[in-house]
Amino acid sequence: MFFQWLKWYMPRSLYGRAALILILPVITLQLVVSVAFIQRHFEGVTEQMTQTVSREMVLLIDIYEDQIGPETLGLSQGDLLDRLGYTLSFPDAAMPDDQIRWYDFSGFVVSRTLKTFVPQVVSVDLPDSRQVTVHIDTTRGPVALELDRYRLSASNPHQLLVSMVFFGGLMTLIAYFYLRNQLRPITRLAAAAEAFGRGRHVPYSPGGAIEVRAAGSAFLDMRARIERQIEQRTMMLSGVSHDLRTPLTRLKLGLSLLDSEDSAPLERDVEDMQRLLDEFLSFAKGAAEGEPEKVQPYDFVAQIVQDSARGGKDVTLAPQDGNDEVALHLVGMRRALENLIGNAVRYGTKARVSVRRTDKSLRIRIEDDGPGIQADVRDEALKPFVRLDPARNQNKGTGVGLGLSIAADVARAHGGVLRLGESEDLGGLCADIVIAC
Repeated sequence: MFFQWLKWYMPRSLYGRAALILILPVITLQLVVSVAFIQRHFEGVTEQMTQTVSREMVLLIDIYEDQIGPETLGLSQGDLLDRLGYTLSFPDAAMPDDQIRWYDFSGFVVSRTLKTFVPQVVSVDLPDSRQVTVHIDTTRGPVALELDRYRLSASNPHQLLVSMVFFGGLMTLIAYFYLRNQLRPITRLAAAAEAFGRGRHVPYSPGGAIEVRAAGSAFLDMRARIERQIEQRTMMLSGVSHDLRTPLTRLKLGLSLLDSEDSAPLERDVEDMQRLLDEFLSFAKGAAEGEPEKVQPYDFVAQIVQDSARGGKDVTLAPQDGNDEVALHLVGMRRALENLIGNAVRYGTKARVSVRRTDKSLRIRIEDDGPGIQADVRDEALKPFVRLDPARNQNKGTGVGLGLSIAADVARAHGGVLRLGESEDLGGLCADIVIAC
């Protein structure tokens, strides 16, 4: 459960995850070392140095309160203060509270240690990193002792933190550039694979580490095999279509010499054969014809709807909903939309087409008022040569089950998908071509 929750906060990109793997251990190590060093070194050293100063202060307080005479040490009181490095003053105002900067960690240790070993200490004033003023309440009144800060704590304790942050950032930056060079071949491979999935051929040469080069070489081999298979399939079906068109033409000429009453059924059979050959050829070509072109999707679809309407099909176009340019295989997309519109008016009485363009996707929807396709067989309907007799009225068409398959193939070639559903308004089939942009 914890790991499922954690996935929502993890970076999605390869660069982001690599940066997290790189930076997180560095930051964690710096924090651990900093805390351990500050607690065990600076705090310990500061306590030892402050304890030494505390003994000196106890001696000075005893001398000031006449418990020990200065002559015992062979020095006057002023000479003793000079030798120990203190300056004695007698403040007139009330003794203030501790004055310590919030980021002065060793200052809090100094104040705590002095108050522990010298009970007469009331407050400690650490305005900067150079001087310290200790306010003491003696039997003869309040006094203030001023001394150098370096006698109480190690000088410049922040230098360690600054050095760690600086060199940690420097090494992270160097590692980032190195890591970017290692990840760049992977991103190039991903871009080439994505472009190939959308029907585009972009130049790519393997690079990077041995494993990435091996994956790149395998991708190139796979792409070459797929392209050869597509080319061979197209050439085969094109050749079959070309070879069969000649005898079909001779049949048409022969039938034209017969009486119209005798030739009408045979002519319909020849026309069906001609249409079937065209569908086979369209399926073989898919969306591979030509390079993608930037077009206004609404204007492109409107032209297809107008052509279908002139052909006697009852098809309408919904109002425009966004019309930013998008790259499409025009021949393949026209073929897919004509197939979907043809299916809609064949199995229903009318069709409606709508286009929606957003910042992230393009959706072209074709709806009809026909019987539709049941939800449990919609995936099956997208397969080639599948005819769903129970779901659609086959008396209105003699197709071979390639219309939806061609549309799905075209959608996949654009990096999208063909989705089948139920039309909320017309009650029939709703076919959506959704393409990520």
